Amino acid sequence: MTTTDGTGETEATSASRPTRPVTLFTGQWADLPFEEVARLAGEWGYDGLEIACWGDHLDVRRAATDPEYVADRKAVLERNGLQVWTIANHLTGQAVCDDPIDQRHEDILAPHVWGDGDPEGVRQRAAEELQWTARAAAALGVSTVTGFSGSSIWKTVAGFPPVPPAMIDAGYQDFHDRWSPILDVFEEVGVRFALEVHPSEIAYDYWTARRALDVFAARPSFGFNFDPSHFVWQDLDPAAFLLDFADRVYHVHCKESVKQLDGRNGRLGSHLPWGDPRRGWDFVTAGHGDVPWERVFRVLNHIGYAGPTSVEWEDAGMDRLVGGPEALAFVRRLGTIAPPEAAFDAAFSRSR
Repeated sequence: MTTTDGTGETEATSASRPTRPVTLFTGQWADLPFEEVARLAGEWGYDGLEIACWGDHLDVRRAATDPEYVADRKAVLERNGLQVWTIANHLTGQAVCDDPIDQRHEDILAPHVWGDGDPEGVRQRAAEELQWTARAAAALGVSTVTGFSGSSIWKTVAGFPPVPPAMIDAGYQDFHDRWSPILDVFEEVGVRFALEVHPSEIAYDYWTARRALDVFAARPSFGFNFDPSHFVWQDLDPAAFLLDFADRVYHVHCKESVKQLDGRNGRLGSHLPWGDPRRGWDFVTAGHGDVPWERVFRVLNHIGYAGPTSVEWEDAGMDRLVGGPEALAFVRRLGTIAPPEAAFDAAFSRSR
């Protein structure tokens, strides 16, 4: 059996009982000061934080260049009994490949990345910020960055007007060209990028993930952040994804979604806000939806994944101060699913 510790490295092992830290992804908490989020997570009993690179949680340029700033972030974690294995820069990563670049991006990007809003300038500045993110991770002693890639071809997903194959090919070439210099820096500093397979990214389902991996098959600095919430409403099997991409699963999000397809509610969301009962699916606190969590955790055991299981709380119908600790308790229970020291049928055999 092999194990992966979330950095993508595998090693043979005779033990099959991985110990996975449970962390809290701070992206949905970035309106609160970093100190406050760390205090809450520590009081609830999380092992660490997956630190988002927005709000005041982490300034990647400062982290990459200022040892005192890094020491301050680590001190906040230590005071609250927390560690960090992963940082996240989804918002900036979205702008690297997206087309069009518009008001949606201005709303989520730091002012120095948005700049004058010229689309190509935004993309280039976003790419530079991802390079700084790799350096920041190295300065923190972190081996994994999670995030988004953006996509120049997501706009073609409906298939009409008809999409020439050459346009799709060009989209994956654009992904290659824009992310290759970013991955160069990741490799220079010994950090890996874990792309979250997610609608609106270059990889949003099984086959687009396969094609994205083909682009960078020779670069182990590129892998995936596994988030089953995005698989469920697309009717994809999250456990099958884990099995087939085991050696490139560098990080795991514990986020939940629920399907509400009743003949009127549509799978594409109908331009309705989160929490609207007319939606065909929605995000809910882990344990309240349709993710086959027990099977997922059994497969994580099978592939030997020993990296963080990071709670990403998103639920328009539950207060986060309730959902945060409740999700932690749920994931802790899942973590008790582990193979026994000896096979259950060993007692039946005289030869064992």
